[in-house]
Amino acid sequence: MPRLFRIIKTAAILGWSAFVIAPFLWALTTSFKTANGVTAGPTYLPYVDYEPSLAAWKGLFGSGAGSIDIVGPFAASMIVTLSASAISLVLGTLAAYGLSRFVYKVGPIGNNDLTFFFVSQRIMPPVVLAIPFFLMLGFFGLLDTILGLVIVYIALLLPIAVWVMVDFFNSIPRELDETAMIDGCTPIETFWRVILPNSLPGLVVAGIFCIVFGWNDFFFAFTLTFTETQLLPVAIVSLNSSVTPWWSLSASALVSVAPLIVVAFLVERYLEKGSLAGARK
Repeated sequence: MPRLFRIIKTAAILGWSAFVIAPFLWALTTSFKTANGVTAGPTYLPYVDYEPSLAAWKGLFGSGAGSIDIVGPFAASMIVTLSASAISLVLGTLAAYGLSRFVYKVGPIGNNDLTFFFVSQRIMPPVVLAIPFFLMLGFFGLLDTILGLVIVYIALLLPIAVWVMVDFFNSIPRELDETAMIDGCTPIETFWRVILPNSLPGLVVAGIFCIVFGWNDFFFAFTLTFTETQLLPVAIVSLNSSVTPWWSLSASALVSVAPLIVVAFLVERYLEKGSLAGARK
């Protein structure tokens, strides 16, 4: 029975891995094809089924048919996503620590209600927020600007950071705070010297969520920009026309997903369990 279970588990893992990897392999092979190679039918092996070409990859820098100047949108997406994620993570961590360690009471409203208020901001459909954001940015002259998008993304990402960090801070024993204060630390010093170093896995998870949601957002990047500012998802979608250049679309999609893969590999080691081992000693 244990051997059968291992076989089933291995088969399930391999099947799921193939299901996940197949779209990336399809995009990779398509990115090295030309228009004729795409329309000729299913071809998979370079130099066997088709003659590979770098036309799509060269087109990412604005040369050739079906090209897209990806440098500007890529840089804009990096600036907006990283800035909004960093600010959201800082503000969200501070807010989450306060909600986790201190008691707030205004009439019937308490800590749980405040936490739910933050989380509820992600429940609303994005289209509900589109007009208010559009009018607000238009009033301050921030439409079609990177700063305007950063402000909007902070509003979208901050609830994610608060939600993740409140749950993580609640899992950290309060004895750590009490011990630090007995040793003479102020609440701020306790947070900075004791709690925050032990919160690294939670910070990483919250940061990943913020980066993923910010990087992949299309709706607000599309509705709040026009010509001066363009983020990568909008630039990729703009390739779609009556005759879709699948080769360029595949290459740009791979470039779009590459930063998230790099981030996942870099922070994987911080996600291991046991980071609080010995913290109570």
